[in-house]
Amino acid sequence: MKKYLQGAAVAALSVAIAAPVMADEWSVSVWGKPRVFTSHIEKLNELLTEKTNGEFTLNISYGGLSKAPENLDGISIGAFEMAQICAGYHRDKNPALTVLELPFIGVNTLEQEVAVSMAVYGTEAAKADMDRWNAMLLMPSPMPQYNLVGKGDAPKTLDDFQGMRVRATGGIGQAFTKVGAVPTSVTATEAYNAMESGVVDSVAFAQHAHQAYRTIDMGTYWTTNLNPGTVNCPVVMSKDAYDALSDEHKEALNSSVQEALDHYLAEYTKVYDKFNAALDEKGIERVTYSEDDLAAFREAAAAPIREEWIKDMSAQGIAAQELIDTMMGALNASN
Repeated sequence: MKKYLQGAAVAALSVAIAAPVMADEWSVSVWGKPRVFTSHIEKLNELLTEKTNGEFTLNISYGGLSKAPENLDGISIGAFEMAQICAGYHRDKNPALTVLELPFIGVNTLEQEVAVSMAVYGTEAAKADMDRWNAMLLMPSPMPQYNLVGKGDAPKTLDDFQGMRVRATGGIGQAFTKVGAVPTSVTATEAYNAMESGVVDSVAFAQHAHQAYRTIDMGTYWTTNLNPGTVNCPVVMSKDAYDALSDEHKEALNSSVQEALDHYLAEYTKVYDKFNAALDEKGIERVTYSEDDLAAFREAAAAPIREEWIKDMSAQGIAAQELIDTMMGALNASN
C-alpha cells in the first residue's frame, strides 16, 4: 500500500508538472507606427509580460488587422482582443464619447484629459456605447488640445478670425465657424501643401502633428492656449476576452493601466520639449490669449455647439446633461 501511494503521488506530481500553463496572447489592432500615441500600449505589454512571467502578452499589429475606423467592428466579431479607436472616426458608433470632443471644454493639460476621459468612460452611457460592440473601455490615449500654426499676421482677438481659412475638422471646425472663420477639412497629409499654396491660412493640430506634417516649417505664429478641442482615442478590449482571463491576469492588466498612462505622459513631455525648441529655433511668435478672450470664444463657439449636442444626444435617448456634468465635474476636481 505504501509503495502504491508513493507511486500515485509521483504520478500526480508528474501530471502537474507536465500540465501546460494557461497562456493568454491578445492581438491588438492599432495603426501607423510605434510612437507616443501608442507608447502606453507598448508599455502595457512590457508590464503584463513582466508581471505574468510571459503568460499574458500583447501582439501589437500596426495596421495589419483592421483599418482604424473598423476597429470596433473587429472587436465585436472577435477578430482581435484589443484595439485603439478615436470617437470622432465614427461618431454614430460611440455617441456618448463625443462629449469629450466638444470644443472649448477648458482642458489645458494631458493630466486633465486623462481625468475627464476616465470619468466619462465610467458612465453608464459610455458603457452602453461599448456594449453594442462587445467592448470595454480600458484607458485613454490622451491627446493635447489642438492649437494653430499659421502664416501672416497672428489673430490676437476674436475679430481677427473673421474670414480666416483654418484647417480644422469636426467639432473644432464647427467652433471656428461660430467665430467667423472658414474651416477646411483637408487631410493631415495635405495640410502642408494647403498652407503653402494659400488654401488655408492656419492649421489646427496637436504639437506632434505640426512637426510630423511639417506645418511648423512654414508657420509665423503659434497659439499657445486657444485649446479649441481635441480628439478622444481610447484603448478598448473585448468583453469576452476579458471575462475569459484568470483572476491573476485580470489583476495584472488592471494594475498596469496607471503605470502605462504615466509612461505615456512622460513620453509626451519629450514632444513638448522638442516642439518648444523648434518654435525658438524658427523664431515663431507665441500668441497667448487672456482669460477674457477665451471667455469670448467659449460664449461664441462652445455654448451653441454644446446645446446642439445636448439636443441631438437627448433625442437619441442618451443622458447628455449627465455626461456634460460628469466631464466638467472631473475637470473642476483636477484643477
